Amino acid sequence: MKVAVWDTYVKRTDGKIMHFDILVSSATTEQQVIAFGKVYLSRKGLASVVLSSKECKFCHMEKAPEAVARSIVQNGFHILELENCG
Repeated sequence: MKVAVWDTYVKRTDGKIMHFDILVSSATTEQQVIAFGKVYLSRKGLASVVLSSKECKFCHMEKAPEAVARSIVQNGFHILELENCG
């Protein structure tokens, strides 16, 4: 499965910059990507963190590993945590 990778940087409530990628099917709209990012942030207890098209940008397309593809089929998206996501 080819997926779209959306590079995302948000400022956490403690001031640290959180970096993660939102991986979605190529047919997913920007509004859907941002909504998925907000779901993720809410699950991390960071629902108040600002996430808009300013913080979340399309980066590239790539072939997803099988586990990531399954996650996207089941949930609509997959998050790749990169920095300060813990």
